[in-house]
Amino acid sequence: MVAIFHVTSHTCSAAGAAIERLSNAGGVNLDFDATLFIQVGFILLLWVVLKPVLFDPMLKLFEERERRIEGNIKKARQIDDESTEANAKYEDEMAKARAEGAAEGEKLRAQGVRKEAELLGKVRDETQKRMDEARKKTQDEVAAVRSQLAAQTQSLAKDLATRVLGREVSR
Repeated sequence: MVAIFHVTSHTCSAAGAAIERLSNAGGVNLDFDATLFIQVGFILLLWVVLKPVLFDPMLKLFEERERRIEGNIKKARQIDDESTEANAKYEDEMAKARAEGAAEGEKLRAQGVRKEAELLGKVRDETQKRMDEARKKTQDEVAAVRSQLAAQTQSLAKDLATRVLGREVSR
């Protein structure tokens, strides 16, 4: 592996020169000794110990959490669908109730108009009947007064002529 660094600072000129020598020399030499195997062993030991103790329970916890979240999302969608369906049903029922209410109101209004017409007809008939009776009664009274006055006309005319002329009038 070859690493090339470009150093522009004056204070790092020695480090830059060392890096340049390494890159010219063909790269960095790594020595493999027993510490490498010990470190790999420690990593494998930690993996063997921590996997059942830490990693597997955490993965199970994450999977359970994901499962619950997905379940709650499905449940929320189901509740939302039910709510939408219930709202649509409610709106349909309200529309039917409004239509029935309007029809019933129209029916009652028509019935009221019909009842009003009946009552007005009865009142008109009764009023006309009373007016006819009153006219007949008045005509009968006028006829009776006229016949009474007709009988008394001769005597009243004679009496009036006597008073006006100052003497007795015959016939």
